[in-house]
Amino acid sequence: MSKIGLQLYSIHEKIAKDFLGTIQRVAEIGYEGVQFAGFFETSARDVKMVLDENGLVSAGAHIALDQLQDDELKRTLDYQQVLGNKLIICPGIPAEKRQSADDYKAIAETFNQIGEICKKEGFTFGYHNHDFEFNSFGERTGFDMLFENTDPSFVKMELDCYWAAFANHDPYNIIDKHRNRIVSLHIKDMKMVNGDKKGTEVGYGQLNFNAIVRAAEEYGINWLTVEQEEFERDPYESLAINLKNLQSIKSTVPEGGSS
Repeated sequence: MSKIGLQLYSIHEKIAKDFLGTIQRVAEIGYEGVQFAGFFETSARDVKMVLDENGLVSAGAHIALDQLQDDELKRTLDYQQVLGNKLIICPGIPAEKRQSADDYKAIAETFNQIGEICKKEGFTFGYHNHDFEFNSFGERTGFDMLFENTDPSFVKMELDCYWAAFANHDPYNIIDKHRNRIVSLHIKDMKMVNGDKKGTEVGYGQLNFNAIVRAAEEYGINWLTVEQEEFERDPYESLAINLKNLQSIKSTVPEGGSS
């Protein structure tokens, strides 16, 4: 059954001021895990201690591409090993590396190399999309080329449902197509405000989270990871709303996701 986690970037300003204390606050809200977006020069042992003391587990870590190559990759994996995190996610591709179809094919090969090393060391490597990957280069999108040119055993997918919808793609259809390589879903809802697409709490927008959560349960996706970046109320209140509404949706889905 999918667990509900929080991508800590959602509250990055609070995390930057009190990293470990904010993790504890997230546990108090009721999340099962946290996904990291930086460690603020904190030792892996100290982070692991706070997780253990608060009954949390790691829902992965977003780690920039330059920290996943050459000697930096070894340092990254050593840190994550102590932390107890086995899910490594590249959170995006620098703009200069995604200007053409050839760029996407080149970055796919880089991902294969990273993913192969991660797998050998006991880690899972994946990629997290935004909207730009859905730009077309001829008949294929960058998203298509990334996942068509990477080995499914080396490179998994963290589908950001909001950004897929933002780019006018149905997240459910992507989940259904790539069911065997998705390890995490990024969860935030989307609403229209004066003609612009904005992030909002689960249940306050237009995404079909009943279908998304049902698919996650049916296909054995490990994590439903909340990531909200736009707030109209206190962020902690929003995070509690997201959790409550996701839990409510999950409670209506039979085990295994079937109807």
